Amino acid sequence: MRRKDNRSGTDFSSKEVQGLSKEKGRETLSVSKAAASAILCNHYDYLIVGSGLYGLTFAREMTDHGKTCLVIDKRPDPGGNVFCEMVDGITVHRYGAHIFHTNNKTVWDYVCRFAKFLPYTHKVIAKNGNGIYSLPFNMYTFYQMWGVDSPEEAKKKISEQSSCAGLIKNLEDQAISLVGYDVYEKLVKYYTQKQWGKSCKDLPASIIKRIPLRFEYDDRYFTDRYQGIPDGGYNALVENMLSGIPIITRISYQQLIKKYPNIAKRIVYTGPIDEFFHYELGKLEYRSLRFETFLLNQPDFQGYSVVNYCDAETPFTRIIEHKHFTDVKAKKTVITYEYPEAWKPGKDAYYPINDNHNSSLYQQYLELAAKRPEVIFGGRLGAYKYYNMDEAVAAAIEAASKERKENS
Repeated sequence: MRRKDNRSGTDFSSKEVQGLSKEKGRETLSVSKAAASAILCNHYDYLIVGSGLYGLTFAREMTDHGKTCLVIDKRPDPGGNVFCEMVDGITVHRYGAHIFHTNNKTVWDYVCRFAKFLPYTHKVIAKNGNGIYSLPFNMYTFYQMWGVDSPEEAKKKISEQSSCAGLIKNLEDQAISLVGYDVYEKLVKYYTQKQWGKSCKDLPASIIKRIPLRFEYDDRYFTDRYQGIPDGGYNALVENMLSGIPIITRISYQQLIKKYPNIAKRIVYTGPIDEFFHYELGKLEYRSLRFETFLLNQPDFQGYSVVNYCDAETPFTRIIEHKHFTDVKAKKTVITYEYPEAWKPGKDAYYPINDNHNSSLYQQYLELAAKRPEVIFGGRLGAYKYYNMDEAVAAAIEAASKERKENS
């Protein structure tokens, strides 16, 4: 079988491209059945459902304040979407690129308790046809797009192209008003439609506000004061946060609670809130992702950690080359193609779709949640809200602090 890569036009034979199995390079904190049975014989102050950063932080905080916690996760490995695996000396981010960045010194100091962070400044380039552009939108981008080299010229060009935007009704209007028609067409429109599975005319304007706009030559993707990636990946961070806390993987909340309904006084639920209520009011919408990862017998593939594909024809949104996160010197390289997909029960939910319909439905689920005061809903899925990693940690610290005050 041969596969043609859309970026370089190079054909890789089956001998040159090796798909990575989910088991390869795995490090896990899973326990044996006997150990799990012993853990489940106990009673806990808190059952933490989900071992992503929100759940881990809440468990760590409450444990450090004398409470007993049990963490469970339906996946085989702890860590949620930050789980990594080592492949030929390269740390691979299994569920997409994760760069920790924050301006919150409290959060930064907190995570640095559990891992050594290597300095890393994230930069991204975008490809559309034969053009390569700097992201986020900055003077490099405007020079590459129009040949202008001053903020005044760039602002004038955008003003000329955005004057027809008029009333901002959707993402398309918002994007054109911010960056003009050319940048929208080449770098926003099709990437966004692939990402969300909807026309930009049907998406809320708020989505585009996540992308910084700079009239300066600054191509750092994040400008936060503190940025980095844990030395050796996020698994060490996860393991250290779980120190002394029992965890059982490969088990769902529904499976556990059916057999052990009184295992804990209180529950912290970080899974989808609509799933918790058995979709009683209907299903909230999410976007899912599919990852295809390959080990290549070559030292470098694209020369960058992340390259976005902003054309309509390419089915994936980006290619990640993992060795560039920590500048690994290796004879091989590992790349991941990232494909956005429609979500349905049974698939991993990654991004809440916070349009009017879903926001209204979520508010109805919050009314149901209010009738379950023993359950704390948190994290990206429990709160039906997009969180950066630092925001998830901060939210969990705040929730744990509130919990201690209210139940002291």
